[in-house]
Amino acid sequence: MQLKETVLVLFSPTGTTEKIGRAVAAATGLPVRTIDLCREAPHLQIPADSLLVVAMPVYGGRLPCAAADRLRGLHSAGGPAVAVVVYGNRAYEDALFEMRDILREGGFVTAAAGAFVAEHSIIRTIAAGRPDADDLAQAETLGRDAAQKLALSPTPAEIPVPGSAAYRDRKPGRGGAPVTGEACTGCGRCAAVCPMGAIPRKAPDTTTDACIGCMRCVSVCPEHARSLPAPALERIAAFLSQTASTPRRPELFL
Repeated sequence: MQLKETVLVLFSPTGTTEKIGRAVAAATGLPVRTIDLCREAPHLQIPADSLLVVAMPVYGGRLPCAAADRLRGLHSAGGPAVAVVVYGNRAYEDALFEMRDILREGGFVTAAAGAFVAEHSIIRTIAAGRPDADDLAQAETLGRDAAQKLALSPTPAEIPVPGSAAYRDRKPGRGGAPVTGEACTGCGRCAAVCPMGAIPRKAPDTTTDACIGCMRCVSVCPEHARSLPAPALERIAAFLSQTASTPRRPELFL
């Protein structure tokens, strides 16, 4: 099939998933158009001659609820897709399977997929520095091979991906909502970029129940004034020290 463009769909609160997604999209060799689901929740019909590349993080073995809901706003009449999940070195469990299902519901055909590791967004010492050069090279391989595979086929064919239709239970809030320390200057940068609108612009030192624990506010704060409460950090660090200590490598499905 002849493809005209790559449509890159991102949900990347802390930026690491975006690195993988952009590497995959660029390697397709097609013009790239980007949809940022952290900033918008579009309802769009994607042309069947566009290649959709979707990159999202994994929260507790699932897609973030907000990201999954916003992805459901995209539709196609049989266009190809590359599904990409990025996790913090523990496990991606049902996230890739869930993404494939949502894409199928929207009329897309998942012709390729990948699971990649990035620095954990809460405990930054887990998978620190990833994605690294090898991860990005594998992401480029996925994008290049997916585009070449589709160019040789008149229609896309769906591939199997790991996971279960009986999705694991979603755990809300991950480690809870970040709290604000005395270093906060009230600049409002966190409120401006929160994908859930969970930080009031007139009171950026507070957080509402809409928070999904994505850590975007923590990553952008110039004063390092936002963080999870110490007990939550200690609990998560202890859990990950037992389940995420062995480095994992990218997995490609073509």
